[in-house]
Amino acid sequence: MPIVSAVHPSTRSSVPRVPQRRPGTGGGERSRHRSLVHGQPPAMDTRVGSVRDRAGVHRRATRCAPHDQPGRLRARRLPRRQPRRGRLRAERQCVPPPVPTGVHPAGGPAVSPAAPAERQAAITGIGQSQVGRRLGRTDLDLTLDACLDAIADAGLTRDDIDGLATYPGGGLGTGGFAGPGTPEVQDALRLKLNWHDGGSEGPGQMRAVIAACFAIAAGAARHVLVYRTVTESTAQGEGGRQGIGGSGGGSGGVPRFGGFLQWSLPFGAVSAVNWIALVGQRRVHEFGLTREQLAHVALNGRRNAALNPKAIYREPMTLDDYLAARMISSPLCLFDCDAPCDGSTALVVSHADYAPDAPHPACHVNAVGTALRGRPSWDQFDDMTSMAARDAAASMWERTELGPTDVDIAQLYDGFSVLPLVWLEALGFCGRGESGPFVDGGSRIALDGELPLNTAGGQLSAGRLHGFGLLHEACVQLRGEGGERQVPGRHEVAAVANGGGPIAGTMLLTRGSG
Repeated sequence: MPIVSAVHPSTRSSVPRVPQRRPGTGGGERSRHRSLVHGQPPAMDTRVGSVRDRAGVHRRATRCAPHDQPGRLRARRLPRRQPRRGRLRAERQCVPPPVPTGVHPAGGPAVSPAAPAERQAAITGIGQSQVGRRLGRTDLDLTLDACLDAIADAGLTRDDIDGLATYPGGGLGTGGFAGPGTPEVQDALRLKLNWHDGGSEGPGQMRAVIAACFAIAAGAARHVLVYRTVTESTAQGEGGRQGIGGSGGGSGGVPRFGGFLQWSLPFGAVSAVNWIALVGQRRVHEFGLTREQLAHVALNGRRNAALNPKAIYREPMTLDDYLAARMISSPLCLFDCDAPCDGSTALVVSHADYAPDAPHPACHVNAVGTALRGRPSWDQFDDMTSMAARDAAASMWERTELGPTDVDIAQLYDGFSVLPLVWLEALGFCGRGESGPFVDGGSRIALDGELPLNTAGGQLSAGRLHGFGLLHEACVQLRGEGGERQVPGRHEVAAVANGGGPIAGTMLLTRGSG
């Protein structure tokens, strides 16, 4: 028998019930409970609106009491929409696709692009803290050292700084990875900011610098302090090697993972070295990349690091030493992986009109590359030999009248030795699949070679400062302050690249007068 409602209404506020579908009735739908795990409730039917909207529709569409609504609604015929007079849609026109900047529509000389927004910015100051293994200093302490040095190097005071940016932002990643957030640094330096930014999503680790350039071009700030700090070496020493964190949940508090990690962790692919090894293995298969060719990237970095007093590894390394190192994730061995360290790097990005007043030659931002056109996946990118470096490099060259032959110095991300090979091809310094022979022997990428590469030692030997060390070194070289490792002659253009997995970013710097 049907249930009869109580005669006397409840004293509680009347809240319309959400209609429940009964098993076996209405629309032929079946309960989803059997297909779900952990006793989770079924997903809300996406064809029905919110609770509030559903209740209102039921009250309008039925004559039943709100607390006794049926499971099915009567269909209502809606009036046909009439076109408004005078607002008829015009006929579609065939609009030719835009020609990419820097490409002539007929394949002739490059079209001179309008000046991109980033050219309103220049790096006017650089600073770097002590860099080392297990320094035991706090990340904020190291950050303040680097930031104060950068401000002084730019000829400014803290009162001049009206913007602040960092990567990846406080509280992200495992121990020692993120560094202090912008609120901590702003408070410690007593800065009065008009703009600040911190985050991990964007065109690689250099995203904070690129964001600062666009903020300056938009008029949001005039002098932006940008920093990146790591204390991973100390964190690993205190608590062992940090694993990849997951969200607690499930019975027994077992961590649960989503996204890419849910597919890679069950197979033991717990680190970026496992994921980048896929790129290396694909290059071995397609292009015949050899371990000896990979070795020359690491050996070049070690030779340059010997001339850098802040480098982590300065002792000589031979080809035999490299080949004898233990394998980590084929084809990458121990010396193919960058060196965890503690340290902070800071830059002052200013409006370009301040450059003539800066005490040192400014490094003008000529172009940046921020594109992401492929699938952002470590193992499902459409071209595993190039990854996101392909898109970032292409978008940078579209924004400048310069070309690969104009570049004097290359600071290319080397979290793993295979990544500079990816960047050499993506940036057009050699053809597809030719980067292995390009670096073979090491002479072409040496300090006195045709394209000096990672002149301070890179991350493989100088330490994993997460791309900011490479940007710092590019400025050092353009300013002619490299000391023993200074590339001979006066150089005008430097290419800087960071990332190289599923996300990446690039920057082209030119030397200012001074």
